[in-house]
Amino acid sequence: MSEAQTIIADTVKNNDVVLFMKGTRDFPQCGFSGLATQILGYLNIEYTDVNVLDNDDIRQGIKDFSDWPTIPQVYIKGEFIGGADILRDMFETGEIRTLLDDKGIAYSVTEQ
Repeated sequence: MSEAQTIIADTVKNNDVVLFMKGTRDFPQCGFSGLATQILGYLNIEYTDVNVLDNDDIRQGIKDFSDWPTIPQVYIKGEFIGGADILRDMFETGEIRTLLDDKGIAYSVTEQ
């Protein structure tokens, strides 16, 4: 296993919710990463964000790790959930709340 794969595996294992993204939660560098941060932020989920633009090995490594070709990627309790489109669909159907409940992840809806 490469160093990048080890870092990715440890990050996924040691954090309940991880978002591998382009940019950071405070400054997303693509629309899809921005959408993912908006959804997680709306639900007030504590999560770890990993900026794949900081490390080319991590950027490619996460694609190999999940066998998923695009970024962002969301992991909950070690389980690969998908990218921004899947997260959005799960949010719109309420499936994400069910998953969070099942996994014991705290969340609350931000009223606007």
